[in-house]
Amino acid sequence: MSGQAVINVKNLSVGYGDYVLLRDANYQVNKGDVFIIMGGSGCGKSSMLRVLTGLIPPLKGDVEISGVNIATAPDKDIQKIREKSGILYQSGALFSSMTLAENIMLPLQQYSDYSASTIREIASLKLALVGLKGFDDFYPSEISGGMKKRAGLARALALDPDIVYFDEPSAGLDPISSHNLDELILEINRSLGTTIVVVTHELSSIFTIGSNSIFLDAQSKTIMARGNPKELLKNPPNETVYEFLTRGEKK
Repeated sequence: MSGQAVINVKNLSVGYGDYVLLRDANYQVNKGDVFIIMGGSGCGKSSMLRVLTGLIPPLKGDVEISGVNIATAPDKDIQKIREKSGILYQSGALFSSMTLAENIMLPLQQYSDYSASTIREIASLKLALVGLKGFDDFYPSEISGGMKKRAGLARALALDPDIVYFDEPSAGLDPISSHNLDELILEINRSLGTTIVVVTHELSSIFTIGSNSIFLDAQSKTIMARGNPKELLKNPPNETVYEFLTRGEKK
């Protein structure tokens, strides 16, 4: 980690209309972080992710990504930020009528000037990167849930993004597939230097991959804790955070 902030959130309030999920949030995501957004149901984790990716506007406050305030910037600047970001949705969100290679080729066709042959080659390389070498011509219906997540990640990496966002990456996966995906996330972070932002409530993933985190609390509608998840477990700031991080360990 370099300590350089690539995401800077200031006085952010998240919600829909008059309904506030989170208020006055302040935090930074540094370059090279594997940053966890965690908390119980209804705390606003997924809504926070939607704000960070520009899918919904904040109720209040600023979100600076690579120095661009996506809450106020013109569309052309926001589009540039999006092109340097990748997203892996819960289901993988692959187009069922396209092969895996075609799914990965799509963003390259839209946002790059590469030739058709180069785009095809890049798609194959991205699939190989996530352990799907040779699956170029398979359709999503022909592969397992874990493989769909990997293919979705390959597509998220198509444009060599600076930041990749994950929305509940372990959802629907068995423990072995979930562990393998965690290891892949860490490998991409280490080998490519990609900044990772993960929304999750899965403790195994939180402790395996997280280098920094925030804990969102549904009752107070605030960030209740922040820091390395393992350090928060050792020195929990309050009972709410302790109970969340020790689920399943109590008799």
